Amino acid sequence: MQSYTIGQAARLLGVSADTARRWADAGRVATHRDEGGRRLIDGRDLAAFSVEIAQSGSGEEEHPYTSVRNAFPGIVTAVKLGDVAAQVEIQAGPHRLVSLLTREAVEELGLEVGMQATARVKSTNVHIDRA
Repeated sequence: MQSYTIGQAARLLGVSADTARRWADAGRVATHRDEGGRRLIDGRDLAAFSVEIAQSGSGEEEHPYTSVRNAFPGIVTAVKLGDVAAQVEIQAGPHRLVSLLTREAVEELGLEVGMQATARVKSTNVHIDRA
């Protein structure tokens, strides 16, 4: 299982490294140390925590999460495999993206919960809501 440093986790969660460190210090997400003494977060723990904070809206920093060329880097939080099709969920900061693709594609990419992945969005229709 892939593990993430505090800095990597912070980037995936859309917060500063200081915020991610405070959350780890407070016990909100479990960490362990590698041979070099760095604190790491297990991918499955990070995936569950990213869903928790997105649902609670408890991000401490209120800066917008933006995409560059419609790319949303995040962490895989769910993979549902059918006989032919699959559903993959990615939590990218406060954004939850769900993709329907072939089972074969999921298997070729080796996607599983806790892995880092980037969702790329292409659309012929874009809806804009005014705040």
